[in-house]
Amino acid sequence: MADIGKPRGTRDFTPDEMEQRRTVEAAMRGAFERYGYREIATPVIEYMELFTMKSGEDIVEETYEFEDKSGRHLALRPELTAPAMRFYVEQLQMEPKPLKLYYFGPCYRYDRPQAGRYREFWQMGCELIGTETPEGVAELVSLAYQALYDAGLQDIELRLGDLSLLRFLLDDMDVERQSQVMRLIDKRDDEGLEALLAGPAVDRLRMFLACRDMEDIASMVGPEQLERLRAVLDWLDVLEVPVTLDTSIARGLDYYTGIVFEIDAPSLGAEKQICGGGEYSLVPLLGGSPVATAGFALGFDRILLALEEEDRCPSRQHALVYVAPVSDAMRPHAASLAMRLRRQGTHVELDLKRRSMGKSLQHADRLGATTVVIVGDDEWERNAVIVKDMESGEQREVAVDEVAGAI
Repeated sequence: MADIGKPRGTRDFTPDEMEQRRTVEAAMRGAFERYGYREIATPVIEYMELFTMKSGEDIVEETYEFEDKSGRHLALRPELTAPAMRFYVEQLQMEPKPLKLYYFGPCYRYDRPQAGRYREFWQMGCELIGTETPEGVAELVSLAYQALYDAGLQDIELRLGDLSLLRFLLDDMDVERQSQVMRLIDKRDDEGLEALLAGPAVDRLRMFLACRDMEDIASMVGPEQLERLRAVLDWLDVLEVPVTLDTSIARGLDYYTGIVFEIDAPSLGAEKQICGGGEYSLVPLLGGSPVATAGFALGFDRILLALEEEDRCPSRQHALVYVAPVSDAMRPHAASLAMRLRRQGTHVELDLKRRSMGKSLQHADRLGATTVVIVGDDEWERNAVIVKDMESGEQREVAVDEVAGAI
């Protein structure tokens, strides 16, 4: 028999789950737009080279790649930063700066599925293009934090570092394979670092990665190197964003350049990171003119999982009204009333199976309706209906023209 089930690492979402996802999505979009960011969208399919030139050939193992019927080497996008920057280079370079963009959409990686990690997943993100001021970077960081808070998360931790300090240290130690060192730091691979670096270098590097205050960092790289990091921290203080210094953030990709940050949801345990980003240089690699860029990506699916762990998943956002006619003669009137309420913005479910009144009330209860409007023959002759509160059980007669206000 043919396999027609959903592919491994993908999911179906129930109506309740989709309502939760859309509610969280709307809250985060609201945060982006209050900060002046505007939405863009890019294709799910891109040229494979867009991702290999950015992240190296290692990404091939995790990417859904294929040739189309004309032999083009294409891929399902594994992330959204590179497509956004490709779009910028092709069409948006002449836009006024700073340019603030955000996006939301599905991505695909051929990875081992596990809790909160899927082969089809959704990513949200923002890109700030055309300013390198510390207040610009701090505002971007504050947006990531605010979007997560607006989504409903309260137990989140923001960590911030500066890759220029780490690179300064590696230069001072004459470390040659810095990109490999960065990836090992990002993966928390102590054994790999020991194999790559000599003993004294490893010890010095570990001391730096353990620094959590400005004095300790200054003792290792010199106070003159801390000017930009200090300025960003000062602005985050102005913006009232709680932050912890973390020199061990490496991000693991060559194009990150300066300030970097990550946000964790401790409720998720070991796999707790839900946001990562920072300053980077990708536009010249894609053929554009050099420009200051910074951004972040949010793991939308992990955010939903963290909300579930915190018991903060959003409940139904709209009250549901169930309209039930008591007889066949009342069905056209019930339908007309349902349409009137819908036009006024009410969420209405109309009995479409010609149930008895008892079964209609049972069905309304199963749907979670807060109110049932009973359209009866006698009441309709008086230009009225019965409005029943499903929580209290109370019911009263209401004039048809006053139903919207009564519910």
